[in-house]
Amino acid sequence: MIIKDNKVIKAFEAVLREKFVLTEFKGEAYYDGPLHIGYNQTISQPTTVLLMVEALELKKTDKVLEVGAGSGYGAAIMSKLAKKVYTTEIIPELVKFAKNNLKKSNINNVKVVEWDGSRGYDKEKPYDKIIVTAGCPEIPNGLIEQLKECGIIVAPVGGSFGQKMIKGIKKKGKLKEEYLGDFMFVPLKGKYGHWD
Repeated sequence: MIIKDNKVIKAFEAVLREKFVLTEFKGEAYYDGPLHIGYNQTISQPTTVLLMVEALELKKTDKVLEVGAGSGYGAAIMSKLAKKVYTTEIIPELVKFAKNNLKKSNINNVKVVEWDGSRGYDKEKPYDKIIVTAGCPEIPNGLIEQLKECGIIVAPVGGSFGQKMIKGIKKKGKLKEEYLGDFMFVPLKGKYGHWD
């Protein structure tokens, strides 16, 4: 998996991953694999984060919605490439964790919201780009509605035992989908997520 966009590579180099992992995993911060962050959640492997971020084709003027803040790592990388990132997190302890990690990294253009992101985040719609960082049974309609025309959404879609990474470009209210590979994510929680 090769990341071709130099801006994405620079954003990755500018964010210290060790500030977004649990203390006991600091030594493994640059291992290219997922690491546990508690509450049955993980920080995704760097190559997966970068592949998804690259697929978003972020511009400096973009307003982004991220569903699933986790440790705040993905939002931190996107903060270097977009104007504003709103990231939702349904687990209160991880909301605190992400906020602290972003603060320690002096990142000021990310807002972490305790919210069921499977419903989108109505308050700041519409979004130029949307990214879902947990496996969803399908891309929730609410997210498609909150995406601007010609906007891009990237999400892993499928069951609990593996998902297909989908890049969707909104054309006339519907998504034109492209397949980016097979992945394994924790299940999306919330109203339009998985219940298991």
